[in-house]
Amino acid sequence: MCLAVPMQIESIDGFQCRCVARGIEREVSLFLLQGEEIALGDHVLVHVGYAIQKVSAEEAADSWELFDEVLEANA
Repeated sequence: MCLAVPMQIESIDGFQCRCVARGIEREVSLFLLQGEEIALGDHVLVHVGYAIQKVSAEEAADSWELFDEVLEANA
């Protein structure tokens, strides 16, 4: 099973960007989203260091809500 984490873009430098989610920052490649218009503040799904899909803020929040439910159920 693969897992992609929604993160928000804070800065962009070519095909690299800095993303944040819940206080965690990561360097992320935008190489796979070359055809997409990507801007600061956008949300992307990140899998092993690559942004694989642009998502809305609502979709990102929904994903985090589900992750919280899973973590709570396993606590």
